[in-house]
Amino acid sequence: MGVLPVLSSWAVVPTCPPLVLRRCHVCPAATFRASGKFRVNANHKLLDVWLLVLCAGCGTTAKLSVLERTNVRAIPPYLLDRLHDNDAGLIAEVLRDPVVQRRNRIALDWAGAWRLVTDGTDPVEDVAVRFAAPIPVRPVRLIAEGCKLSRAEVERLIAGGRIVSAHRLSGKLSGDFTFTVKR
Repeated sequence: MGVLPVLSSWAVVPTCPPLVLRRCHVCPAATFRASGKFRVNANHKLLDVWLLVLCAGCGTTAKLSVLERTNVRAIPPYLLDRLHDNDAGLIAEVLRDPVVQRRNRIALDWAGAWRLVTDGTDPVEDVAVRFAAPIPVRPVRLIAEGCKLSRAEVERLIAGGRIVSAHRLSGKLSGDFTFTVKR
């Protein structure tokens, strides 16, 4: 009977909302940060909801459309409460929503908005990486940070077959994956 591999567990967790990549109409800046506030506007039984963002350069406020001309009865009461309370968790959810991103022609910059949490031990064999939110990160960067290696060294280990995974380790991932370190 063989020895079961030891499984290390890592997590990629957001630390703050990502920056919004969008051109400012007032200054040459191209990034906005979430202000932490929603604006809900009622026109009879129809609601418009915007997420307010602030230009990183000049502080100008811009609105990201969340809901447009939506019947108030179509919005669950708990969601209305979260909007009125400016729920920080809802702000993160709205920013990650692909429909909101497409409608507002924005992209997100996750640099500095996440961190890797490891179990504190060196990865023995198998490592499971869990994403608390769909944050696009290069697996090579995660492995390098978690194993305290350079990215070039991790890429050499992958090319040499010493780090393997069922998932593609080149490019970016935003979902859970596992990898094995062969000694």
